[in-house]
Amino acid sequence: MNSEEEFYDAETGLESDDSCEVSFKDALYEGKQTSNGSAHHENGVWERRTTLPAPMFSRNNFSVWGFLKKCIGMELSKITMPIALNEPLSFLQRISEYMEHTYLIHNACTLSDSIDRMQMVAAFAVSAVASQWERTGKPFNPLLGETYELVREDEGYRLIAEQVSHHPPISAFHAQSLNQDFEFHGSIYPKLKFWGKSVEAEPKGTITLELLKHREVYTWTNPFCCVHNVILGKLWIEQYGTVEIVNHSTGEKCILNFKPCGMFGKELHKVEGHIQDKSKKKRRVLYGKWTECLYTVEPKVYECNKKAEKKSGGDAKKHKQQEQSAGGDDADDMPEVQETVTMIPGSTLLWRIAPRPAHSAEMYNFTNFAMSLNELEPGMDKVLAPTDCRLRPDIRAMERGDIDTASTEKERLEEKQRAARRERAKDEEGWSNRWFTQGNNPHTGTQDWLYKGGYFDRKFTDCPDIY
Repeated sequence: MNSEEEFYDAETGLESDDSCEVSFKDALYEGKQTSNGSAHHENGVWERRTTLPAPMFSRNNFSVWGFLKKCIGMELSKITMPIALNEPLSFLQRISEYMEHTYLIHNACTLSDSIDRMQMVAAFAVSAVASQWERTGKPFNPLLGETYELVREDEGYRLIAEQVSHHPPISAFHAQSLNQDFEFHGSIYPKLKFWGKSVEAEPKGTITLELLKHREVYTWTNPFCCVHNVILGKLWIEQYGTVEIVNHSTGEKCILNFKPCGMFGKELHKVEGHIQDKSKKKRRVLYGKWTECLYTVEPKVYECNKKAEKKSGGDAKKHKQQEQSAGGDDADDMPEVQETVTMIPGSTLLWRIAPRPAHSAEMYNFTNFAMSLNELEPGMDKVLAPTDCRLRPDIRAMERGDIDTASTEKERLEEKQRAARRERAKDEEGWSNRWFTQGNNPHTGTQDWLYKGGYFDRKFTDCPDIY
């Protein structure tokens, strides 16, 4: 069948730290769970779940190559992807994972120096991609008009996201502080290609952060993401490319280099960069790994440390034997170089990743934050917009481990979406988005999707019937 589905796809202050080693495997599983993974009420407060209703199903009997061999070099925007490749979240929910480390924005709001604020914004930009570590499942493609709301009063923000375009697939989001400290918004258009052994996601769309009390606006674009070994071997992910964060109010910039793996894996997961003032003078150097932590240090200290490293280990680079063949069916093995970041004396820790639960590998490698995103708290279905992806039957079925129902529902929803599009074409009607409108980003001048407002007034009478 010819389908038009898209393929999407712990708070630390500014204190010094001796190590950023985190034992992910030893993270404790905590929480009082019911039989379907939800948590009980504790003193009248709902505890978010820390597991899913059912573990991840096995993909061992699914032949990825049988499906993907026809897709080499193609943009995967009009290809129906098998549900076996999915994780039980919508791409709109995946976007909301940017908010996992919102405390970094709150910290930035309290700082009086703009360079210090830029450091925290840079840490937030790095932390926003950290949840992708080992997340090899594909989120469900949002249906046109699908929405997702996330309200976290304990963390001081609320977010609304909407699928605003089907071709190209564009997801828009808008988050705001509950006490008017910040607004965080943007639109994402992930352009994906399959290259034989890997799938590469090119980031499209601008991310904007406004620190309202400081009258500052920051913009940036996410790095590239690549999933290796989609056919043979163990799946692994790397992020690479240059991320430039611009403070449009002061002219300061932070330039972050997400390093590709490299020949011997020495650069795997590494992030390095610097903050410069409007005269292009380096003010701080940032370094770390997007899977672990980010540090800041004075440029002179960083350069001295680099020189000392070169002196002590300069000749260790002459390894010429490589087993990498230029083609063939061999897996691109993930390098074994996994040592944690070595802190340069005099550095300050900006951000460190929170440990994942011990059972994460059986739960699509979700973080605790991701585990809670599709949870329906008691009575929530009565106040959510009818387009909210928590109400999607295919995602709910997959979350319960019912893959057959999930697949059937996914096909039904896709056909319903196609039928609605045919009806609009027959009646010569265009699609009208409910919560976002197309316009120009006032800070970059580029095309963007801007929040109309009004979602949290709870007036959902004219929402489309998409499920």
